[in-house]
Amino acid sequence: MSTESKIYWGVGLFSVVVIIGSFLIPGDRPDRDDLPWHIEHPTPESVKVFGLTIGVSTTAEAERRFKEKAEPSLFKSPDGKMGMEVFFEQINLAGLRSRVVLTVAVPEEELHTMYERGLRMAATGGGKKITLTPEDVERIRTLPISSLTYMPGVRVEETLFLKRFGKPAQIIKETKTGATHWLYPQNGLDLTLGGGEKPVLQYVSPLAFETLVKPLQANGAVITQ
Repeated sequence: MSTESKIYWGVGLFSVVVIIGSFLIPGDRPDRDDLPWHIEHPTPESVKVFGLTIGVSTTAEAERRFKEKAEPSLFKSPDGKMGMEVFFEQINLAGLRSRVVLTVAVPEEELHTMYERGLRMAATGGGKKITLTPEDVERIRTLPISSLTYMPGVRVEETLFLKRFGKPAQIIKETKTGATHWLYPQNGLDLTLGGGEKPVLQYVSPLAFETLVKPLQANGAVITQ
């Protein structure tokens, strides 16, 4: 194994130890809001994770929470559907470099207006990406987030997630990719594992969970729990 590979795996192993140790070892611990399994319910129908309440907290609040300027982009799919996403490329949570992507609740009419006055358009693998005007970027900062996707910088064993989240209510395995989705409707959480990839954790309001699950059911095999 090369020196570079040893460094890579050494850093990866250390990061996993940080995640596990941060909640299992008593004593000096990081802020609980830095941990993906610290989920609160301000109301029975809401979810708060990483200190942000889905459907309530704004993009500006997320910027202050993650100490990073957001990078909003408007996407248009080939079938004409549009959505607003905000990217935090490198943030530090519990000592682990991670990536967070937020979707923003923008009224449909306003999305079309922002699309029409966009500064630049770039083709992507799934449609078009629009660069917003500075005024529209500021507008996005005032709007609530509708989902939060957390991507840790290392792979994590399934046993840790089982210990922290418990047994999922349902498991869906995608037939094409082989990715497995562990579903926790009470927490609005879709935990994606498998394929040798790093985990992806997507949080939505429990009220919006069915909307999240329907496309998975259409493209995967449901494993009853």
